[in-house]
Amino acid sequence: MGDVTMRGHGDGGHAMTTTQRRRPELASFLRSRRARVTPADVGMPPGLRRRTPGLRREEVAQLSGVGVTWYTWLEQGRPINASAQVLDAVARTLRLDLPEREHLYRLAQVPFAPGPQSLTRSAGPEVQGIIDALDPLPAVVYNSRYDILATNQGYRQLFLTRETAAIGIPNALWTLFTVSEEACPVVYRERELPMMVATLRSSYGRHVGEPVWEEFIRGLSAASPYFAELWASGEVVPPGPRVKTFRHETRGEVRMTSQSLSIDGMPECRIVVYTPTENPAS
Repeated sequence: MGDVTMRGHGDGGHAMTTTQRRRPELASFLRSRRARVTPADVGMPPGLRRRTPGLRREEVAQLSGVGVTWYTWLEQGRPINASAQVLDAVARTLRLDLPEREHLYRLAQVPFAPGPQSLTRSAGPEVQGIIDALDPLPAVVYNSRYDILATNQGYRQLFLTRETAAIGIPNALWTLFTVSEEACPVVYRERELPMMVATLRSSYGRHVGEPVWEEFIRGLSAASPYFAELWASGEVVPPGPRVKTFRHETRGEVRMTSQSLSIDGMPECRIVVYTPTENPAS
C-alpha cells in the first residue's frame, strides 16, 4: 500500500512540475509582448515619467477589459484560470499574431481554436517552386478542407482527366465524390473516400459552426448522397501516409504512396507527394 501511495505522489509531483514550468514562461512571454507595444500603438498619450518601455500592466488590463489584479497575477505566473475570451482580449491588446496567440493559449493551458480567417486559400511562388521541382512525382498543396491550392504537372496528369476538369471546383473531395465512378482517378473508391472524409472530420472539429465550412458540408452532402452517408457515420482519422491505386491515362493502374508534409507559415496546409510503391521500370 505504501508503494501505491508513493507512486500517486510521484505522479502528482510530475503534473505540478509541468504546470509550474509553464507559469514562469507565461509570465516572461506576457512581459516581453507588453514591452513592445507603445501607448501610441493603442491610441493612448505617452504620459510623463514612463519607466516601462511599453504599456503598463494596468493599461493592458484596462484595454483588455479585465481586472488589474487578475492581469497582474496572470503576468506573475500565479495559478489562476483564464478563459479563451479573456486570452483573446489580452492577445488583441498585445497585438499577438496567430503563432503568438497559439503560444499564449498553450502556456495558459487553454485549448486553442484558430479563427475562421486562418484557413489558407492560396500558395505562394516559393511553395509552387518546391512542388514543381518534385515533378514527375505528383505533388499537390491541400488545406485542411482539401481545397487544391497548388499542383505540379505530375499531379495534373494523374488527377485532371477531361471529366474531373469539367467539374470546375478546385477541391479534391468535391471532385472525387461528384465525378462518375468510371472516370474517378482513384480505383478503390469504397476504401479511399471514407478515409478522406474521416480526415476531413478531424479538421472540421476546429471549425464547427463557421459558415464557410458548414456551407461546404451542406453543399457536398446535397451533391453526393455517398458523401452524406459517410459524413453521418462520424468516423475520424488524422492525415497520414496511404497506399492508393490510381488510373493513369497512359500507364494504366499505378500504386502510389502518399506522404504529407507540413508547411511553415501556412496553418492547416500540407504538401502531399505521391511516390510509386514499386520500381517504375518493372
